[in-house]
Amino acid sequence: MLYLYDLLSSVGIVILIGALLFAASGIWPPMVAVESGSMEPVMERGDLVFVMESERFPGPGAHESGVVTAQAGQDTGYEKFDGSGDVIVYKPDGSDYRTPVIHRAMFWVEEGENWVEKANPEYLPENAVCDGAGEAVQNGTDIPSCPAPHAGFITKGDANAHYDQVNGIVRGPVKPAWVVGTAEHAVPYLGNIRLNAQASATDNRTVMASATAD
Repeated sequence: MLYLYDLLSSVGIVILIGALLFAASGIWPPMVAVESGSMEPVMERGDLVFVMESERFPGPGAHESGVVTAQAGQDTGYEKFDGSGDVIVYKPDGSDYRTPVIHRAMFWVEEGENWVEKANPEYLPENAVCDGAGEAVQNGTDIPSCPAPHAGFITKGDANAHYDQVNGIVRGPVKPAWVVGTAEHAVPYLGNIRLNAQASATDNRTVMASATAD
């Protein structure tokens, strides 16, 4: 009976913590594990990040979606994770089947806008042009998502050389509907528990697939 009581108490505590986190964040799950080094040094692989619904507590100068871009943050002094603007978690191209990306929202663009003109040249290929063909052109390198096919956020990992819309992470600006939430706090190492469990499950699936194929 004592064992059963301890078990039920532990389960109850876990449920309570989950409920409190959901109430605070407005999304589920409220925590994500960082899988790559694209946001180093402010986020390391294995960090566990608390994510909040973007419209819950928007910062100064926020877009109507609740996201503060780096461009707006520079004007208002709003910072998150040692940089201007919000770090957002978004679904690439709105897909539920791809791993969400956690990168900084750099600036907002409207549909049809030549956003290369307002971009930081350091985060673009050399001689970048906005032609829409998505290939090398005579006078430079064309950016495939420019002009913008729709309105949205131009995003970038702090440690990445180029914008997400340039290096193929996402095919166009990030629509507000694709945004899962804003990153609020990171806890070092705790995300490794999830990542290791995920890797173990992947290894098991690979072994079974190989055995079946044989």
